[in-house]
Amino acid sequence: MNATQYVESHFPAPAAPAQLTRWVGNTPLLPLDRLGAELAPGVRVMAKAEWFNPGGSVKDRPAVAILQAAMASNRITDETVLLDSTSGNMGIAYATYGAALGLRLHLAIPSNASRERLQILRAFSVELTLTDPTEGTEGARAVAAELATANPGRYLYLDQYSNPANWRAHFETTGPELLQQTKGEITHFVAGLGTTGTMTGTGRYLREHVPGIACISVQPDGPLHGLEGLKHLASSRVPSIFDEGVPTQHMAVSTEAAYAMARRLAREEGLLVGVSAAAAAVAAFQVAERLERGLVAAVFPDSGWKYLDAPFWSES
Repeated sequence: MNATQYVESHFPAPAAPAQLTRWVGNTPLLPLDRLGAELAPGVRVMAKAEWFNPGGSVKDRPAVAILQAAMASNRITDETVLLDSTSGNMGIAYATYGAALGLRLHLAIPSNASRERLQILRAFSVELTLTDPTEGTEGARAVAAELATANPGRYLYLDQYSNPANWRAHFETTGPELLQQTKGEITHFVAGLGTTGTMTGTGRYLREHVPGIACISVQPDGPLHGLEGLKHLASSRVPSIFDEGVPTQHMAVSTEAAYAMARRLAREEGLLVGVSAAAAAVAAFQVAERLERGLVAAVFPDSGWKYLDAPFWSES
């Protein structure tokens, strides 16, 4: 067997037309055993490593689901531009799969988004509207809604915060994966709140299939924070897809605690993760420290590559 035959037999090409979308999901569940060395013997903390998705984050799941739902709606013509707001990861996911599916995209994004994020979006030829940085993601969402209202013939507004395909993507993929990967032994599920799709969809699935499971939502401890991707819901517009009945416990994490955890995860576990992942880890270990037995699984939304210009990495 020559090299070409070996590759073709062991790594068959995905079927057209949307090859890239086939590789979304089935991300690994990684044990955090070094950080958990002092936990009770019957307790483990594990991390769902969502940066293994082709677009590099957990947002690949809802982005593909939302784009596929839009295509199935028969509302897209050759002139249609798909529109939404983003703070970064969802935009990159939209851009990745929009390119793979041959779709045109326009995104509203705060102008203070990192240079790397903006450059990635421009590399995919996404149309951008840069919004007031002082108004954050809420301001970007308002601008996207205004653009949609002013140009109904041009734009199809996806609105990830109210699109049911967002949470359904997690109900249909993230939840079943966690159940299978833990062999049904998961006792606690931890996820941060941004659009709230991860908690709503995954939590719904797990609560239907794992009696007594605890679903812990994580958010910043105040409205002014450095936990990109997470929302302080008490001071924000609550996404309409959020099911407040899914979380069984709410936990607040400080920016400083998340930054410290990000450094520990890199230096002790070899995992370079984003700040929202670090915040989930803080909450997961706080939960685990109180247990005698249990398996705590936390969603780690992305890696730390897009956050390397943050000064906290060099702190001791």
